[in-house]
Amino acid sequence: MPPAVVRTSVSVPLRFPDGYATTAQVHTFTGLADDREHLALGLGDWEGALRRSAAGGPAPLVRPHSECLTGDVFGSQRCDCGPQLREAVERIAGVGGLLLYLRQEGRGIGLYAKLDAYALQDAGLDTYEANLALGRGEDERDYTAAAQMLTALGAHRVDLLSNNPDKAAQLQRLGVEVARRVATGVHLSAANAGYLRAKRDHTAHSLDLTG
Repeated sequence: MPPAVVRTSVSVPLRFPDGYATTAQVHTFTGLADDREHLALGLGDWEGALRRSAAGGPAPLVRPHSECLTGDVFGSQRCDCGPQLREAVERIAGVGGLLLYLRQEGRGIGLYAKLDAYALQDAGLDTYEANLALGRGEDERDYTAAAQMLTALGAHRVDLLSNNPDKAAQLQRLGVEVARRVATGVHLSAANAGYLRAKRDHTAHSLDLTG
């Protein structure tokens, strides 16, 4: 895996619609494998968390979050991305760590293709079947750039805030030690129940939908 380096680091105050506010140290990079404009947000005492981890202490809390314009920005109820992003920022800020905002909309197939997949889901396919029907992969995301970003910031060992076992498996293969997986909340609604069931049943996401 080729190295990446931090190109810019700037402080950005954040405020969410529910009033929660914090400050992020936003990092950009050069040398990322896919040449996309991914971001790493240092939240809370993230530098202290990295130092403590390097000295043998607890690993910093890290979430790789895939961009979702419809959910993150417009509050779409068809997925759980917006609530997961909001939850992750507060949880990471509370203990110190990093949120990686990855520019891979629609599990890597892009925004227009994701909306095409929504149309197929309305016709009865699940989220994975719809991607395949479009001639795309079920999940085309690659976490090489995420591993490069973590390595560039000195996060060689992480607590991974994710329900997705593939994120942990890919990061491990790419040389980032996943000390433990930390489940996110279950953000269930009438509009996303089928989507969450497909993630649980098809790709073994850690989701308890019985509540």
